[in-house]
Amino acid sequence: MPLDALLDERTEANRRFFAAEAERIARLCHRMAERFARGGRLIALGRSPAARSDARHVAVEFVHPVIVGKRALPAIALAGEGGPLEAQVGLLVAREDIVLSFEEDPETFAATAAAAAAGCMVISLPAEWPPPTEDPFVRQELTETLYHLLWELVHVFFEHRGLLEGRDAQPVHDTGASSFLYPFLAETETDLETVIDDVRQSVLMKAEEIGALRAQTLSDNSHELEAAARALRERLDAGGTLLALGNGGSATDAMDVVADFHAAPQGWPARRALDLTADSAIITAIANDIGTDAIFSRQVIAYGQAGDALLVLSTSGNSRSVIAALVEARRRGLLTIACVGYGGGQVAEQGLADHVIVTRSEHIPRIQEAQASAYHVLRELVEAEP
Repeated sequence: MPLDALLDERTEANRRFFAAEAERIARLCHRMAERFARGGRLIALGRSPAARSDARHVAVEFVHPVIVGKRALPAIALAGEGGPLEAQVGLLVAREDIVLSFEEDPETFAATAAAAAAGCMVISLPAEWPPPTEDPFVRQELTETLYHLLWELVHVFFEHRGLLEGRDAQPVHDTGASSFLYPFLAETETDLETVIDDVRQSVLMKAEEIGALRAQTLSDNSHELEAAARALRERLDAGGTLLALGNGGSATDAMDVVADFHAAPQGWPARRALDLTADSAIITAIANDIGTDAIFSRQVIAYGQAGDALLVLSTSGNSRSVIAALVEARRRGLLTIACVGYGGGQVAEQGLADHVIVTRSEHIPRIQEAQASAYHVLRELVEAEP
């Protein structure tokens, strides 16, 4: 499918989905905030490799918020390597927890049923929030935006103490550190519907923002994506391996990249790919003995061959561990591809990758969402006719 058509499908699905669901998202944020305020945790379930990447992405965003001044909220990812999800849920969940699932299969259904029986709030994204498209990549991108919005906007209700059960109201609301993100929030502490409507409008604003940023990413970088796909296809067809990496939320995107190359939901041929974020023992050993800057470059030394390729994801383009990996990969003759945010950072300024895809934003959740579109399109173009 031509790149323009891939963008058009994403633009339309994004517009339809969030226009239809904005108010429901706002009300869900309020319900989640009440659970968190009562000591609940977010438990994300991901059995398959692709769903595991989403579950881990949710957990890292809630525990390590990148919005200045926002609290860390307890979140845990339960993945297939931990055993049957139902058994893991039975051992872990408590009554006030929020259980978020990404798949529709018997094992996940059993796990969410056990969570509901324990009194948890259960959110089944594929069943309850189906995106208006059959394209599995576009569905994942919209789901990622949805859980980013839940993470961003649940904090609004913590700043309206009187709108949460069991908490004391304050006479007025002070937006504080979040005023630049939520300039409309200056309501009294007793008007839930007004705040819900403000959050609904924020959902629509953010959906419009990601639509525009996705268009910028895919349009401005169309030739770079096509060239990167051709070069990557040549390496993979010759028996090379794609190495993928990133930090934090970008690490979970690297997991998703590798899952898509191993077993694309479209049924494309499996491709050789390795996730350099996957082994916590290797990463922590390198970080402890050498330093965090070397966590990926040491793995490039161990695994990288001249016929391989490296895909890095960075919202800033300045991460020292990413830069060190790119430098080592180039030294060893690997093809290098970088998805970076802001203005591209040092990666773009210094030409540290053979192909650089720049997402021009400083808003980390939106950057990651647009980067997901970029690497999904890259995966699709790899299988396009030469």
